[in-house]
Amino acid sequence: EETKRSLKAHSWRGVYEPLHTQLLVLHINVEAQHCVWYGECGESEKVPGKKYNCNYTGPSLPLDPKGYDLLTELCPGYDYGERRLCCDVNQLNTLKGSLQLPLQFLSRCPACFFNLMNLFCELTCSPHQSRFMNATKFNATKINSTNVLEVEYYIGKNFSNAMYNACMDVQAPSSNVKALALLCGKDAKDCNATNWIQYMFNINNGQTPFSIIPIFSDVPVSGHTPMNNKTYACTEGLEDGSGPCSCQDCAKACGPKPVPPPLPPPWTILGIDAMTLIMWISYAAFLFIFIGAVLGAWCYRKRTIMSEYGPILDSNNPLSININASCCETLGERFENALRVLFSSWGSFCVRRPTLVILGSLILVAASSGGLFFMRITTDPVELWSSPSSQARQEKDYFDSHFGPFFRTAQLIITTPLTDTFIYSPYFGGSDVPFGAILDKDILHQVLDLQLSIEGLIATYEGQSVTLKDICLAPLAPFNNNCTILSVLNYFQNSHAVLDHVVGDDFYVYADYHSHFLYCVSAPASLNDTTMLHDPCLGTYGGPIFPWLALGGYDETNYNNATALVITFPLNNYLNDSVRLGKALAWEQEFIKFMKNFNNPNLTVAFSAERSIEDEIDRESNSDVGTIVISYAIMFIYISLALGHINSCRRVMVDSKISLGIAGILIVLSSVSSSLGLFSYFGVPLTLIVIEVIPFLVLAVGVDNIFIIVQTYQRDERMPQEELHQQIGRILGDVAPSMFLSSFSETVAFFLGALSNMPAVRTFSLFAGLAVFIDFLLQISCFVSLLGLDAQRQEGNRLDIFCCAKLPDGQEEKKDSFLFQFFRKIFAPFLLKEWVRPIIVIFVGILSFSISVVNKVEIGLDQKLSMPDDSYVLEYFKNLSMYLHTGAPVYFVVEDGHNYSSPEGQNAVCGGVGCNNDSLVQQVYGASLISDYTTVAFTPSSWLDDYFDWVKPQSSCCRYLNASGDFCNASVVNPSCVHCRPMTPSGKQRPEGDDFMRFLPMFLSDNPNVKCGKGGHAAYATAVDLRPKGAGVGATYFMTYHTILKESPDYIEALKMARILADNITQTMGHKVFAYSIFYVFYEQYLTIARDTAVNLGASLAAIFLVSAVLLGFELWSAALVSLTIAMILVNMLGVMWLWSISLNAISLVNLVMCCGISVEFCSHIVRAFSVSVKPSRAERAEEALAHMGSSVFSGITLTKFGGILILALSKSQIFQVFYFRMFLAIVLLGAAHGLVFLPVLLSYIGPSVNKAKVFAANKRNAGTERERLLNY
Repeated sequence: EETKRSLKAHSWRGVYEPLHTQLLVLHINVEAQHCVWYGECGESEKVPGKKYNCNYTGPSLPLDPKGYDLLTELCPGYDYGERRLCCDVNQLNTLKGSLQLPLQFLSRCPACFFNLMNLFCELTCSPHQSRFMNATKFNATKINSTNVLEVEYYIGKNFSNAMYNACMDVQAPSSNVKALALLCGKDAKDCNATNWIQYMFNINNGQTPFSIIPIFSDVPVSGHTPMNNKTYACTEGLEDGSGPCSCQDCAKACGPKPVPPPLPPPWTILGIDAMTLIMWISYAAFLFIFIGAVLGAWCYRKRTIMSEYGPILDSNNPLSININASCCETLGERFENALRVLFSSWGSFCVRRPTLVILGSLILVAASSGGLFFMRITTDPVELWSSPSSQARQEKDYFDSHFGPFFRTAQLIITTPLTDTFIYSPYFGGSDVPFGAILDKDILHQVLDLQLSIEGLIATYEGQSVTLKDICLAPLAPFNNNCTILSVLNYFQNSHAVLDHVVGDDFYVYADYHSHFLYCVSAPASLNDTTMLHDPCLGTYGGPIFPWLALGGYDETNYNNATALVITFPLNNYLNDSVRLGKALAWEQEFIKFMKNFNNPNLTVAFSAERSIEDEIDRESNSDVGTIVISYAIMFIYISLALGHINSCRRVMVDSKISLGIAGILIVLSSVSSSLGLFSYFGVPLTLIVIEVIPFLVLAVGVDNIFIIVQTYQRDERMPQEELHQQIGRILGDVAPSMFLSSFSETVAFFLGALSNMPAVRTFSLFAGLAVFIDFLLQISCFVSLLGLDAQRQEGNRLDIFCCAKLPDGQEEKKDSFLFQFFRKIFAPFLLKEWVRPIIVIFVGILSFSISVVNKVEIGLDQKLSMPDDSYVLEYFKNLSMYLHTGAPVYFVVEDGHNYSSPEGQNAVCGGVGCNNDSLVQQVYGASLISDYTTVAFTPSSWLDDYFDWVKPQSSCCRYLNASGDFCNASVVNPSCVHCRPMTPSGKQRPEGDDFMRFLPMFLSDNPNVKCGKGGHAAYATAVDLRPKGAGVGATYFMTYHTILKESPDYIEALKMARILADNITQTMGHKVFAYSIFYVFYEQYLTIARDTAVNLGASLAAIFLVSAVLLGFELWSAALVSLTIAMILVNMLGVMWLWSISLNAISLVNLVMCCGISVEFCSHIVRAFSVSVKPSRAERAEEALAHMGSSVFSGITLTKFGGILILALSKSQIFQVFYFRMFLAIVLLGAAHGLVFLPVLLSYIGPSVNKAKVFAANKRNAGTERERLLNY
């Protein structure tokens, strides 16, 4: 029993004692429910203009009815019964002023702002203050009251964490950063619930007039119960009807984070690159079939078989043989004969009437070349690389016409050879912060000296002085005329004094430039840092300096580790104002001159201006003039000397053809000038590519034809009773069809290349096609007449050049040239030996390799290649890719016609509360979450969302004079200024209809200030194209940035992804939206260049096939072999491009089109010579064709070009070295190898059978003549 009673007593005590404790605490709390302060007293020492609250420990007091509306506005949802509070109207007004910036940035998310207001309303006015507040420091005032200097504020951890979680994702649209970065005193990623509240209550933040010490706990502490009011998550709506926060401001409302699609795996078979494996297998199969076919043919030939010429060769009188030629063969022979007769007659006429022909040619050339007076040379890169009808060009024109052209820039990237880093230890605690050498104060002073020197530069334009202020971008002009300078020195107001500003005493430094820098990189739009310096971070031009634009070489967001400073001077660009544009160009020129002469041992400066690239390309072109002249001089000298066939030393000056060679060169150049002149008459502009490449191309084509005519004449024997004009006419009848075949094929191929969308390719193709055809016409007319005159000179033993002098008559033995004898007696017989001909497998192997790497040729143009080796811009490009962390701005442009005044139109675009989850801003925001895939780096700046925040009645931003309706800036103190919208439920909604347009112009003209950070003038003045007379909103843009882009593939991918995103937005909105960035016009060509290359070259090959088929006398197989060989050369060129790191772009595409043309020269003459040969077998026909045409092709193209090409290797221009020296060399070597080795061997295997009609006609023509004896011999 005793034990039971003892246990019962203990159990009651266990129940009673906790209950007693709770009742006691409740009794204490009830007694303690009194105020800590009431009303305002003395001026704050820390924050001038703000006051301390008066110490008061009595019960709460009724609020003056004048403050009811203000209380409802600031603290909605709180019912304090009879409105008995611990604050008066003055304190409510102070609270409202203090919360203006948080209101403007956080009210985008109603739950976030509600929780924040909860925190401050309880602090300021709660009738139960003493439950969670404790005043700890006081001082007396002159008016017998006591100031509260410090309070402790007990806050529940649950509340603080919930408040932070609701606000952590809220965006600041104009700054492309999270709002907490502007309100937490540090970077958003380093902000948390604790340090955010500590910062807001810190007396050093420039806003808090007295110290508030937050103490975080969820259980009672020292007799105080922490404030743990109800909070709302950002996914929840409020009781007043406000909806949940948008996805952009609340990650939890978004659902799962978007996941980029996986990269397509490389195409492999058994772990080996598929193309490589397929081509190896194909090549092995070819070898198997080829070896089998060769062995089979060898065994078959052991038996006696009849030659393909049997019916002809077995006859002693071919004229009596009736050949059963096919209809196609007969038609081909007749066409061939018609060409022969036509050209023979024309050649004879030209030799008989040289004066008429030459004079007529000169008149026509002079008339055509007269167009050069109207010549325009395009150096504008946009005109050069972007078609006016292309998507990027049209979008650029749309952007420029609605928002003005993209600004010009002058930029410095500054590093230091010093390697010392130093540690900054904050006085008020916190971990040590390492600083890079470039952020040393002495270095910063030297950089500031440089920056100020640049600001002071004075250029001269047409006798007028031009300074930076005359041309710079000043977004707040005329209220603030300071130039935009994106520089870390703008954190210090571009002032040596501010940079040296220090707060401390004799023992410690409390704050200096280190602490200011660390604050500003986390809150660049701040007007007052939280350190004891209280210096602004906002730049002198009125806008923020984002650290990712002004610093380089840091890791993640540790800006203190930066190894480079980036200073950017944005300059105004002018669309149709040559005078102001001229001033900008003059200042840029002065800037470049100054920077080239700048020297500081502690600074390494890479620099560039907007005009730099164009200037350097011009300089490059001028510096390469010498190289080009030497290259052409070598070719001219070779041509002049090689044309002559010297039989003996005595007749050197008689047999040489220097004057004829010079005349031939002048004809080539005349054809170029005629082509340029004719197109200039029609206003077609020239490009540097045309000027640099076309003479090379026409020289190759034209000189080849000259060698063919002259060498055929030199090898020919004049028949009995045949006069000179008849001989040259007969020779022209033999060779002109071949010349016509090659020239006309090239002309048609080039003109088809003009269908390209790329201006550079189209212009080149037009000029080249016409130049080649004019060259052919001049060669079969003017040159033939000159050849006749030269032949007469030679037969009269007159000296070349000095034609009045004459050698005594003497009999000289006529000998063939060394090169002709080499081809006829050594090279051709050797190549076509039975055991040598399988060399064809090497060419097929090379082709297989080239096909396997075609898809691996890099697309694009490394901008570094466009600069000379010694250009200062190269160092700039190198530093750009090494140090910069942000790419170019990208604008998502909503075209004119969207209705922003309707809720539906607003929801389709905006990113705040109530906006569609697939709105424009939300989709770009979603893309920024996977920036590695989309290349979109940040949330877009949204004028519409900032406008909604700016126009809210709770904000002090939107006010107007009651009498006149004129706009009142938030900084204006005038009782006549009233809020734009009433503090009513409807007034708190977004403006619609007429209200929307009424206040929008005010927003776009409002400069941001301390009381209103949302003014739209600085950020959005150019982003909204307002229609005249307030008729509505036209085109608008939403800006963000690309991720850092270093190589051509990065730029191409960025363009592609931005367009995909813009197309998705267009489909969602039902209204046209496009993405625009400054580089799109240059890189758009690469989206389709692979297809364009295939189409251009395919069309050229098709044209060559058709022309060849007709002009070879309807021999389809011969035309097919020509096209096949040229296709092989082109594919092998792509293989060389991969091996030699030559990317595919407009320049290389021009070269490939030219390669197609030159390849015709290498192939068509050989094939035609094969088709008209009357030898008994394919091998012999191929040998004869190679012997007769090979030497002319080799000397006319290969040797002519080789010397000139080698000189290009000495060029300073990297473009010349890569795209001209390497590609031209490859074109000549591959063309010679295929035309002089592969094609004859291929013809010996599978060349077309003899055209019986042609053979019969040839035998008939030659019957009974000396030519028959020679042919039989």
